[in-house]
Amino acid sequence: MGTMAAAPSPETSTPPDLVTAPGGDGWCLVMPVKGGPTAKSRLARDDRAALARAVALDAVAAALACPLVMQVLVVTGDETCALEHAELGATVLPDPGQGLGAALLSGAAAARPSGPCGLLLADLPALRPADLVITLQACLRLLRGRPDERRMVTVPDADGDGTVLLAARRPTDLEPRFGTGSALAHAQVAHVLTDVPDGVRRDVDTGEHLRSAVALGVGPRTAKVLAGQPRSTIAPNDASFSPKRS
Repeated sequence: MGTMAAAPSPETSTPPDLVTAPGGDGWCLVMPVKGGPTAKSRLARDDRAALARAVALDAVAAALACPLVMQVLVVTGDETCALEHAELGATVLPDPGQGLGAALLSGAAAARPSGPCGLLLADLPALRPADLVITLQACLRLLRGRPDERRMVTVPDADGDGTVLLAARRPTDLEPRFGTGSALAHAQVAHVLTDVPDGVRRDVDTGEHLRSAVALGVGPRTAKVLAGQPRSTIAPNDASFSPKRS
């Protein structure tokens, strides 16, 4: 298989005038990571397992490096993924093994009770800290500025079918409806946010998705896999981002 040329890794600059959460509390992000040989099964690549691993590490690294994020909770049932993400600086929780929804809810239950919380998928290789700042700021504006019954904000994926982020002002407000057609399901109960940087919405499930992410600029671990470097060279702490503690 030929290699896919990767664009330069995402920028790490942070926009000025940060919009912080009430009381100065930072965000908690819950990120599920499947891991193992069955991860990203729709990607027809020999290096699929290594690529899925690299994509998740890049996404979590970007979240950890975001100045609005105080805590990143990674939910996984894969031992290797658990060790790697813990080394990166995330708090790792065991996957209850009952599907994506249960994994996300278990993570939300472990989040700090005060402060905003988001359920963020980890298959975002072009995610960068500055873009996450923009997105979380926009979520808070929607949650503060519209006094109605909708207590969540949803960010659909680039295709408009799935969901990459579901956010609320506190973990107990989260009512995830992930699964087939989740974008529509979440739109019925949450504010819909689409005006965010492309890297936030570009999840990767297919080869076409991957090419789109590469055009945006993927993280360093993903770039290494796409360049054909051996899996053993993809160290968890090899990053252009500077993750902080969870």
